[in-house]
Order: sequence, then structure tokens, then C-alpha cells
Amino acid sequence: MPIDPITVQRAAQALRQNVGRVIVGQERAIELVFVALLVEGHVLLEDVPGIGKTTLAKAMARSLGCAFQRIQFTPDLLPGDITGVGIYNPKSEQFDYRPGPVVTNVLLADEINRATPRAQSALLESMEERQVTVDGVTRPLPRPFIVLATQNPIELEGTFPLPEAQIDRFLMRLRLGYPTPEDERTILRRFRPGSPLLGLEPVVSAAELLTLGEICREVMVHELLETYLISLANASRGQAGLALGLSPRATLALYHAAQALAAIRGRAYVRPDDIQHLAEPVLAHRLIPNAPARMHGAAPGELVAQLLKSVPVPVEESWSLDGAA
Repeated sequence: MPIDPITVQRAAQALRQNVGRVIVGQERAIELVFVALLVEGHVLLEDVPGIGKTTLAKAMARSLGCAFQRIQFTPDLLPGDITGVGIYNPKSEQFDYRPGPVVTNVLLADEINRATPRAQSALLESMEERQVTVDGVTRPLPRPFIVLATQNPIELEGTFPLPEAQIDRFLMRLRLGYPTPEDERTILRRFRPGSPLLGLEPVVSAAELLTLGEICREVMVHELLETYLISLANASRGQAGLALGLSPRATLALYHAAQALAAIRGRAYVRPDDIQHLAEPVLAHRLIPNAPARMHGAAPGELVAQLLKSVPVPVEESWSLDGAA
């Protein structure tokens, strides 16, 4: 079926320009977050305080014509503060559901690792199945539903590390890093009169985002690239230094993310460099190093780089040819 990836590319450019009014020097991060939005994947923004994690999440949310909610995770947060609660109605003699902040399109989970595991687990069902269950009644969440979570990996006091099961629910884990001196000067001058975040207007509606996501799912993935993805997953399951390799969920996440990235770049087909560009943010947080690797300080990014080196990149004259099974 013919598709028009240029529509996705134009939306990406509009979003990049809009968010770029607030966020300086983070073009790659903005692009990757939009990739996640297109496939309705969740993003974990992990970095030291003051880098702009929350500001990026807010800028992305303001650029979308979607419902937005924010939860400030704290140790006293309860599951009902996330999912909502049933309130007894004496007139009807029944419990009425009062929706929690999770019933939205874009949810900012700020400092997610400060809540207890019990509160963190309240998000698991919503992130994976796009639904919420309160008092035995299951209700679907609106589409799109995306969680943008932030956490500080340095400060450990008063935090609760996310379990592997929840980390695996995130399509990507991104680190912003410190700005260059030139970018930091631009930040100082841009924020001198006030925060430009307040003036952002939506450039993509919720309905448009869903339509763009449907276009991305039609992007062609050559059979050789499917084999490449499977080979990466199989190689990780026997890779030295890893206690746990990639699951089929990880393979599927990289597959869909590559389709979205190809569309953002104006193509109706995936190339090997799309997969390699996404490998670190999509796979690194899913690879669990074994004890010897942890003792030697093996970084997740290094494990992904070793994985990519261990699997030959397929060579084809044209990836746009229909090679799908």
C-alpha cells in the first residue's frame, strides 16, 4: 500500500522547531522522543538535575494538542493517587470512579524513582495494556497514551530503583548530557526575559499523531533487516558479560522505532543505519550485565556497541525493494 512519509517528516520538522524554541542543542533527543510518540512508546529521561529533563517533557506535551497530566512522585504517593479511586455516592449507593492523573494522553511522571515500588507498580498495567483497573473494574485509557518519566541516577538517598519489569516497559531511555558553552550561552539569553515554555502552542493534534503512527506502521522492513534484528536478539542471549539478553518485546520495540525513524527522515523503508542509530536508546536499558561485567564497570552503551559489532550488517543494493515475507 502506498504511503506518504513526507507527512511524518513535515510534522517532525514542525515539532522540532516548536520544541527548539525552549530546548537548546538537543535535536537528537527531540527526534527520539517524537519516534516514541509515533509508536506510542514510553520514554525514561535519566540524567542529573538541572539538565532539562522536565522542561523537555513539558515542551513536548505543550506541542501536542493532547490532554496532559503531571505526577510528582514522592515516597508517600499511593497507587490511588495515580490510577484514581472509587468514591461512595450515598444517593446511588454505589462507588463512582474518580479518574486519577493516569487518565490522560501524555503523563509526566517526574522523579519516578522517588515513589515506593507499590506506587510504581500502579503504572505497569497502564504502560503495557493502556488500561486502568480500580475496584475490580477495568477501563481503557484514551489514545494516544504516553508516559514521559524522569529520574536522577546519581542521587540514591530516598529513591527506589525501578524493577527490570518496569524499565522494560519503556521504549527508550535517554540521557541529555550537559550543553556546550555556546548552547549554554543561548539558554541564558533565551530564558532572560522569562520561560519560553509558556508561549508554546500545539503543532500536532492527538488525532494527527494517531494518523502519523498508522503511516509509520506501513513503512517497509526488508526481510534481510528482519533477520538482522532477530540475529541481534539471539546474539545478546549468549553474549559474554550479560546475565539477561533481549526479549521479543525489545526486538519488536526496535522494529517499530526503526519504522518511525525512517518515516521522520522521509523514507518509506528502513535502512540498517536506522536500526543502529536506535540501538543504544532502545536496547541499553534492557541488557542486564552479569556480576563480573558489573565489577569491571561495563556501561550499557558499551554492551550495545559490542552487540552491534558481533552481528554482520546485511548488505543490499536497495532497501526499498519489497523483501518482506
